[in-house]
Amino acid sequence: MQTKTLLLIILSAIVALVIAWFQYYYKSKKRGKLKVILSFLRFMVIFGSLLLLINPKFSKNEYSLEKANLLFLVDNSSSMSAFLEKDDALSILNELDGNSSVADKFNIAKYTFGSFLNTNDSIMFQDRNTNISNALKSLNEVYDKGNTAIVLITDGNQTIGEDYEFYGQTQDFPLYPIVVGDTTTYEDLRIGQVNVNNYAFLKNKYPLEAYVTYDGTRNISSKVTLEINGKNVYSENIELSPKENSKKINALLDANTVGFKRVLISLAPILNEKNIQNNSKNVALEVIDEKTEVIIISNLVHPDIGVLKKAIESNEQRSVQIRKPTEDISNLEDADLIFLYQPNTSFQKVYDFIEQRGINNLTITGPKTDWNFLNKAQNSVNKNDNGVIEDISPILNPGFSIFNISDFSIQGFPPLESELGELFINKPYETLLGQQIKGVDFNEPLMAVIPGTAQKEAFLFGENIWKWRMQVYRNDRSFKKFDDFIGKIVLYLAAGNSKDRLNIDYETIYSGSEDAKITASYFDEILVFDPNASLVLNLRNNDISTDVPMLLKGNHYESDLSNLEPGKYDFTITVLNENISKSGHFEIVSFDVEQQFLSSNYKKLKRLAENTGGILYYPNQVNSLTENLLQDKQYTPVQKSKQNIVSLIDFRFLLGIIILALAAEWFIRKYNGLT
Repeated sequence: MQTKTLLLIILSAIVALVIAWFQYYYKSKKRGKLKVILSFLRFMVIFGSLLLLINPKFSKNEYSLEKANLLFLVDNSSSMSAFLEKDDALSILNELDGNSSVADKFNIAKYTFGSFLNTNDSIMFQDRNTNISNALKSLNEVYDKGNTAIVLITDGNQTIGEDYEFYGQTQDFPLYPIVVGDTTTYEDLRIGQVNVNNYAFLKNKYPLEAYVTYDGTRNISSKVTLEINGKNVYSENIELSPKENSKKINALLDANTVGFKRVLISLAPILNEKNIQNNSKNVALEVIDEKTEVIIISNLVHPDIGVLKKAIESNEQRSVQIRKPTEDISNLEDADLIFLYQPNTSFQKVYDFIEQRGINNLTITGPKTDWNFLNKAQNSVNKNDNGVIEDISPILNPGFSIFNISDFSIQGFPPLESELGELFINKPYETLLGQQIKGVDFNEPLMAVIPGTAQKEAFLFGENIWKWRMQVYRNDRSFKKFDDFIGKIVLYLAAGNSKDRLNIDYETIYSGSEDAKITASYFDEILVFDPNASLVLNLRNNDISTDVPMLLKGNHYESDLSNLEPGKYDFTITVLNENISKSGHFEIVSFDVEQQFLSSNYKKLKRLAENTGGILYYPNQVNSLTENLLQDKQYTPVQKSKQNIVSLIDFRFLLGIIILALAAEWFIRKYNGLT
């Protein structure tokens, strides 16, 4: 408390005492207990009022010791098991964590990682992928840029995600990698990327492309062999050297029979080759005998058309032709589905053909659409075009029930260009995408689907959908979600007109079980999604049958297949208490990318450490790491103080005393007849 405040309190007491004396003792000859009580009450009133005006305060300092954070980050992927036992990993951690000096200087936290960061410290070496950059990024989001150091125990072999060496250049914390594994370089011949279509068509040829890589210091020769379902169908002798250390294998194979085809690409081992697990790789495809023909009709040259073609043909069961509306109408005879891009008067013959044949179609309109013609050429939609072009942002309709769109998000998508005007849809429809203009939601569809009984139609009222595909790639580094979205629209429009209450979505081939899953959508009798249904997935493999309940996730049901062993599976999805089911089959191809590594990538880890201001260590140098951490002054604990200013008196308590004292004084004076 300041001296000035203390003097004010003393002065207040003197003033209160003087006033009380003056009122009850000055020139008064009366003595007794009554005068003492009244003078004391008056003193309390005046002294309390002055204290309220002074409001004395005092400061209180609180001290705390802030330690630096020391994070142990352990690679829990299966490739580590070839170099390190889990007991060895625990001994490294215990040697650091068990040091009392380290515990006194740091706040210690332990993490493991594979595909994702895990907050537990259970080391099993069973994760099927390694993503070092994701683990580092996650820690950067959790911890601030204060004193933090990361001890990374890994072999440095990353299988998925952003290259951690480049990510390390933006890393906030120093990294101290402990490199695990053999640092010796061995001669190795391996099969890298293999490219093959998921589907091939009966009596056609399909290409297979494989890359062979050699690490070594001498000239070598080997033999590449391709087998389909155990039958040798292709072989090629190759020669490699330190200068020419890679070769591309191109093979054109025959699709003679329908069904699954397992393709084994193998390399003959070279002399004294230590790791032969990466000398072979399995891929699979399915030979089918049917194809969906989609025709896009346009008078314009526009990137939307190319994007639609790429998205539709991403599924090998579909092919796309691009035609002009003025071409011979006989070119449309084989069409299963027709896309009409910004129609104008030249489309008259096309619309006559569609009406005659009842072909399902999707119409895309935009600034170059002739609405005067379009309003007359069909009777599904009408629009009063006012000639004003506007950017229209999409809004996904979560209640859309015709097919499952739960895995598609349009957040952050760029707007489409369209002409403004009042829109009328003359048939029952469902809105797939709504309109938003300058942040205002409009009660009009940007994309609508008209189920129909004899003919199914869809309308997209905007151009520049190519920007959406680019946005999906920017978000996910893949076009897959956009292509799947367009694929579902095509699948619905190209299929028959009867709507199934149970729809299933799955891949026929999974490369490993990491991302394997089956989704399903179930609709009630009025075709509204039913979230209360019970769906059961029955899996069959080698006469072994397993029932798995499907879990509700948003507006679809899902079963995770990541625990399944490689092999061929038949399945049936049944809706309990309903006579509804659907069946299919898929194959999980065996592939463990973690087993492809023979040595640790210590060179990249060393560059990572240098980029972040850390040092690379080996398991036998843990003591050196401990000494370095203890001696480094940047990790010295910092004492911090916090000053709290606290009021000396409670305002409400003191005010209560003043009121009670005044009331008591008044009552006593009145009771004793004093004025």
